[in-house]
Amino acid sequence: MTVDAALKEAHSALIKQFQSIESRGNDISALKNVEAQLANLKVLLTSHDLLYPQAIDAAANKESLVLARDVLEVGALWSIRMKNTNQFDRYWSQLKPFYLDLADELPRSTNYEPILGLSLLRDLAANSIASFHISLESLPMELVRDSPYIQHPVLLERWLMEGSYSNVWRERENVPLDEYRFFVDILVVTIRHEIASCEERAYDTLPLNDVATLLFFDALPEVLEFAKERGWHVNPTNQTVEFSNKNTDGTADSEENIPMRSTITTNLHFAKELESIV
Repeated sequence: MTVDAALKEAHSALIKQFQSIESRGNDISALKNVEAQLANLKVLLTSHDLLYPQAIDAAANKESLVLARDVLEVGALWSIRMKNTNQFDRYWSQLKPFYLDLADELPRSTNYEPILGLSLLRDLAANSIASFHISLESLPMELVRDSPYIQHPVLLERWLMEGSYSNVWRERENVPLDEYRFFVDILVVTIRHEIASCEERAYDTLPLNDVATLLFFDALPEVLEFAKERGWHVNPTNQTVEFSNKNTDGTADSEENIPMRSTITTNLHFAKELESIV
């Protein structure tokens, strides 16, 4: 079955518009144009029963299904450029039947591996480790081993489990696709709060510069904003951060609940790794 002319024309315009975004530096007007075109195309795909393809003959509608998959892939990448995780989740959910149920019916897309990797990064950024492993185990072993798009989130997850946070930080500048940075940055925020929780229990105060180093901040205003968010008191006179490490009843945490020695050792390790990188 041939592709409907209106659908084909709209698809061509979408691809052209999306490709122009890169050269225009994610110009907001261009992104809005893509949004409008995506909305129009999703209506057309729905009217042709292509948005949810399980019930149609894949062999007879191969060209149309490839076109529909292209549209959803653009939507997934566009949603990350718009920094909209909810939109990405919706597009990924719609892409799954194309990637899983129709894997043997359709030729593999060039965006297949990048978007798979993004979905794994999304799980890590949301701290959905169980979902990450379920998704990973469903992939062919050779794909996991050989694809740089899949290896990137696999390495990040391994470093997270090891507590090698400085490696995660460094990998922000070593992504296989620009869109990956969005989820890696979210992951770094999660890591900062994990480290901050340890610091609150391990110390009463720390020098401001040490806090910046441990939390991977480059500028003082970033540290001050984070301290405000965590409810820490910054002493401008002696340049220290005083942590709020009291229980709700006003008493301090008991010593047996604070892994003081291991926490200090781990944090010193982080600091040394960061210094070696810099």
